[in-house]
Amino acid sequence: MLVLVLGLIIFLGIHSVRIVAPQVREGFVGRRGLGPWKGSYSIIAAVGLVLIILGYWLARQDPVVLYTPATWMRHLTLLLMLPVFPLMAAAHRPGRISATVGHPMLLGTVIWGIAHLLANGTLADLLLFGGIGAWAVVDWFSSLRHPREPVARGKPSPRNDLMAVVGGLVIYAILVGGLHRLLFGVSPIG
Repeated sequence: MLVLVLGLIIFLGIHSVRIVAPQVREGFVGRRGLGPWKGSYSIIAAVGLVLIILGYWLARQDPVVLYTPATWMRHLTLLLMLPVFPLMAAAHRPGRISATVGHPMLLGTVIWGIAHLLANGTLADLLLFGGIGAWAVVDWFSSLRHPREPVARGKPSPRNDLMAVVGGLVIYAILVGGLHRLLFGVSPIG
């Protein structure tokens, strides 16, 4: 469990610099430039992600069960996951979705976390899905208090929304159709 917690601290920590210490990012960028910031950020995030994956895998070998979800909750999880990938895709192209939601990737992350907590009841699940989902809520509120530049730049277009919805639903179908089982060893449909 320690590896999972360490991975979450590193991954969410680097993603939280803008929330808790924006001057650190601005100072680094001012001294060394945006490229070195993005490179350092990416390396630290990748290390955290690798530790999360390894830690979650290790924790699943000897799970600490906190609750056993009802079967119907898996169906609710599938339903809740439907908008997640379109929201993630909408974060990268300007459109009505990103303009309305503000930060569609954060909303998608919150829904992803909640949905997975409905279908999974171990301590590792609570740490992973609950931790990342809670972080997304904090980041979302932080972005409302301290507005920042949107990820998606340019003129909003209905075409971008259509691409986000169709592309996101295709990714959802691929994951439900077998990729989730291949990647994570668990089929979301049974």
